[in-house]
Amino acid sequence: MKLIIQIPCYNEEHTLPQTVKDLPTHIDGIDTIEYMIIDDGSKDKTVEVAKSLGVHHIVRNKNNRGLARTFRKGIDECLKRGADIIVNTDGDNQYAGWDVAKLVVPILDGTADVVVGDRKTQDIEHFSPLKKLLQKVGSYVVKKVSGVQVPDAVSGFRAYSREAALQLNIISPFSYTIEALIQSGKKHMAVAHVPVETNAKTRESRLFTSIPKFIERQLTTIVRMYTMYQPLRVFVLIGAIITLVGLIPIVRFLIFYMMGDGNGHLQSLILGGVLTVLGIITFLIAILADLINFNRQLIEQTLEKVRRMELQMLDEQKSDNE
Repeated sequence: MKLIIQIPCYNEEHTLPQTVKDLPTHIDGIDTIEYMIIDDGSKDKTVEVAKSLGVHHIVRNKNNRGLARTFRKGIDECLKRGADIIVNTDGDNQYAGWDVAKLVVPILDGTADVVVGDRKTQDIEHFSPLKKLLQKVGSYVVKKVSGVQVPDAVSGFRAYSREAALQLNIISPFSYTIEALIQSGKKHMAVAHVPVETNAKTRESRLFTSIPKFIERQLTTIVRMYTMYQPLRVFVLIGAIITLVGLIPIVRFLIFYMMGDGNGHLQSLILGGVLTVLGIITFLIAILADLINFNRQLIEQTLEKVRRMELQMLDEQKSDNE
């Protein structure tokens, strides 16, 4: 059983030493533990520091590509290096590295495919009341959308089994946390959560510049992901709303018409007719989107098979070289 702990990094030369120092070197049930940093185009000495710390694998982006793309690249590289379990943590030492041992237990027990570290955000002193409220509301919304019971939906401290990692397709350019959870829920993976500790704050988040911007991007991700996996439900709902609104002026016109005053209310009939036609068009879009959704599932199945074939070929090449 091989565990690779991946750490996406961007200018983390000051915090990386403590982050790596806290990581475990032995966990019961794990034969090999290796560390990987994915350097996202750092301008400082993050890579040099990682080398001096003896990090086993160093992967580099030529320029800054953002957290979600860097996370996705890390998952692919971990799979290529034969990881059976992949743990993701942050390079700012936010998470307690020693809790990696707790994080992998549900996967080792065979009871979970994905495990999310619950930071117990209500107890974190440096989180403002507004941030705690947003975390709570956001996690509730993600639970409703994905069907996954996770109290800390944006926690980046996570463990993935090899099977779960093979099925992940992160497409968001912003953050992978919510998207990965929604995908996990829609693909019926077993998702668990365990309480974890956090360390003192070392710096401000680089993921977003303001709370409104963070809300906007997370809401966009939630709506996009839910629509991608439930297009029929979304467009039928929109079509039903438009049609019902369109029926109101039509009914109004009919009432006046039956009272003998229809000629003076033709605008209601025209408006209602236009909205009803738009509603019908939306219903047709729902059918098309549902068909596209089935095609997406076929593409994802094909992609997963291609990944398995690539990894098998890599294993065979390694065996031949040995």
